[in-house]
Amino acid sequence: MSLFKRFPAISALFALTLLAACSTVKDARRIPTSLTNIKPELEVQQVWSASVGATEQYLFQPIAVGEAVYAAATNGTVVKINADDGREIWRKKLPVVLSAGVGSDGELTAVGGKDGYIYVLNAQGELLWKADVKREILSAPLVGNGLVLVRTSDGNITAFNGVNGEQKWVFHNRSIPLNLRAPNGMTFAGEGAIIAGFPGGALAAINLATGEAYWQIPVSYATGVTEVERINDVVGTPTLVGRETCAVTFQGRIACFDAQAGQAIWEHPFSSYGGLAQAEAALAAVNEWSAVSLYDATTGRLHWQNTKLQGRNVSAPAIIGAAVVVGDYKGFLHFLSVATGDFVARIKTGGSAITAQPILVGKTLIVQTQNGGLYGFKPR
Repeated sequence: MSLFKRFPAISALFALTLLAACSTVKDARRIPTSLTNIKPELEVQQVWSASVGATEQYLFQPIAVGEAVYAAATNGTVVKINADDGREIWRKKLPVVLSAGVGSDGELTAVGGKDGYIYVLNAQGELLWKADVKREILSAPLVGNGLVLVRTSDGNITAFNGVNGEQKWVFHNRSIPLNLRAPNGMTFAGEGAIIAGFPGGALAAINLATGEAYWQIPVSYATGVTEVERINDVVGTPTLVGRETCAVTFQGRIACFDAQAGQAIWEHPFSSYGGLAQAEAALAAVNEWSAVSLYDATTGRLHWQNTKLQGRNVSAPAIIGAAVVVGDYKGFLHFLSVATGDFVARIKTGGSAITAQPILVGKTLIVQTQNGGLYGFKPR
């Protein structure tokens, strides 16, 4: 059931378009911190590895559906793997350069091409249909409720019929002068809506039947004088736990909202490139300097902040049981105690950067690296 049946749309304070930009600010906090020895309290064992293909300048986020993990790479490869033992279920090589992937509901799997097409595969990994969205796709499609939802570089979201590729609607945004060239995720909110964040700081709940906003509100506002200083984008994927949705922006805020009414619950100044993760009342986020923080999602109280990974370009976090997990630019996975923020484990992959958010599939932690490695770990 949708959370949004009774609430009318609220006029947008921001309607936004994704353009290419990046900050060139120099700061000592960007110098990578050297790792020091830790006393492991959590055993983490690598149980399998696989090769998908390099991600190059794009961010490819693996996705879990049931006991399987789906992943993709720039070279057109899309794979479905058994998360428990690393067994390959199917592999498809599309004759295109991919710039985004992967979205799946187990029956349909979608990836975005650099050519501006969305490619949708069936349950056996065969191409079912493709559609031209006429813009670069940087964010993983969202698949479910009979739809394939695609975000393009102009900030629009297009909904397609999952079976035949018929376009259903487009959620439009107006241009803003400058924003991060970064993927922004979408989250289903029941059967009737999605929640999505946008460049410029807006968060919206969108009606899946019509493409209209139930509500659209600012997570933060642009400040500063120059266009670079005023970049203010929602980054990563908004969380949704019960009636609460949380989001974070670059050069802005971290905040949680009532997902049904679109009203703020709490907010704090924050700046992030990567995003956040939530498990019940625990909300983890990584700031632009790679400090990891844990908040109480209900009250906004800061439990702890760990600055010992500063400058290591850590990934968006994942919360796995009693640990917050992040990857870094050297391919290390770091496990921090949810209770204290102290390191409880560390393990290295193949040495390539981990830019995608780690995910848990059953009891297996999955990590994708920039050079194409896919790894399965079992924390014990």
